[in-house]
Amino acid sequence: MPDLNPSTPSAGPGRKLALRGDLLDFTAQPDWGQLDSPAVRFQPDHWLLIDEAGRIAGTQASEPDASWQQVDHRGRLILPGFIDTHVHCPQLDVIASYGAELLDWLSRYTFPAERRYADPAVAAAGAARFLDALLAHGSTSAVVFPTVHKGSAEALFAAAEARGMRLITGKVLMDRHAPPELLDDVAGAERDCIDLIQRWHGKGRLAYAVTPRFAPTSSPAQLAMAGALCRADASLYMQTHVAENREEVRWVAELFPEARSYLDVYERVGLLHERAILAHGIWLDETDRRLLAARGGQVAHSPSSNLFLGSGLFDWPAARASGLGVSMASDVGGGTSLSMQRNLLDAYKIQALSGQRLSAWVALHAATRGAAEALGLQQEVGHFGLGTLADVCVWDWARGPVAQARDERVAPGHEPQALHERVFAWMSLSDERNLHSCYVAGQCRHQRDS
Repeated sequence: MPDLNPSTPSAGPGRKLALRGDLLDFTAQPDWGQLDSPAVRFQPDHWLLIDEAGRIAGTQASEPDASWQQVDHRGRLILPGFIDTHVHCPQLDVIASYGAELLDWLSRYTFPAERRYADPAVAAAGAARFLDALLAHGSTSAVVFPTVHKGSAEALFAAAEARGMRLITGKVLMDRHAPPELLDDVAGAERDCIDLIQRWHGKGRLAYAVTPRFAPTSSPAQLAMAGALCRADASLYMQTHVAENREEVRWVAELFPEARSYLDVYERVGLLHERAILAHGIWLDETDRRLLAARGGQVAHSPSSNLFLGSGLFDWPAARASGLGVSMASDVGGGTSLSMQRNLLDAYKIQALSGQRLSAWVALHAATRGAAEALGLQQEVGHFGLGTLADVCVWDWARGPVAQARDERVAPGHEPQALHERVFAWMSLSDERNLHSCYVAGQCRHQRDS
């Protein structure tokens, strides 16, 4: 895929790029509730240097020499691209659908939308629309559910490759408790997975995730097959759902009476490992949290979806106390926006309901460096360290009179506590409309119309 237009400044052969703005990223995980965290790296009015290979070559306060293409974003915020660790490509079609909890949501909205992706043309158009929407919201990497159709995963891989994006996905596994046209079988699903793995896993910035939708829609035999795929290749990811909704948890207990818990269903077949991404995890108990932490897996927290579907309130401090990694996810279309800021604000509200206060630092870390570390990608994305790929987004600090008035009250905000106040206001009041431009490996993939 080419640059947006020939005049769009991008890095590439013979082209080094320097972006000027307020640089913000993290060097470590911030402590809960600490507003002057040493993990925050803020470099106001600095230059971010991107070399010809699209990698971060450094930061500096002084103006670079004439060998660099200079783009002056003075007065704007520059962040690493967001990493959305749980989102459904076909569910863009059903976002903001009324009046359902999880299981009803699947039957009324999700499954009808996913049936359409049996058509390769629908899958290809949907993948392109979805990935362009992610970029337009400032998310440069994602862990994505397609559909049960092999072609839907292929379409996502191909579209991500064309855009240079880091994408983790894999054909959804479902061989029961779903409409007949969305069911596969163990042997056929295994063949499809192996073929997709051989053709796409590790190609460029792409990776394969073994993807059972959730325990109720896979038979014990299919779950065992999924676990065998993971054991055969430790570089594979695994994505699924766990303990999202109380009725779902009750159903899993009926279907798997031998298991101690919902999470134990996955543990018994070898699906819990360092590259396991489990969405939601609201109704895990302490034993479950410690088990998942011991296996090196993570919870993809999906706050907007949890609120919209009435699923429950995730206990983030309990997860941290158990050593469990938490990353941030939009879970569209259960979630109501691909905007990471909107999801971070909902995460703050969830913790506030439990008497906790989620800092902007903990929230933003979970959507950038923390997510990269949970995925084992910290050498590639999530921060401005030397040699990382320049997945970078440029944001307006404020858009509109209300946000501008608020920002004027807290700017310049370079002192630790004042800086948090400004960034928290940005996190609370901004969305995709604040995004000026989005770079993937130094290539400009989205720019706001002037």
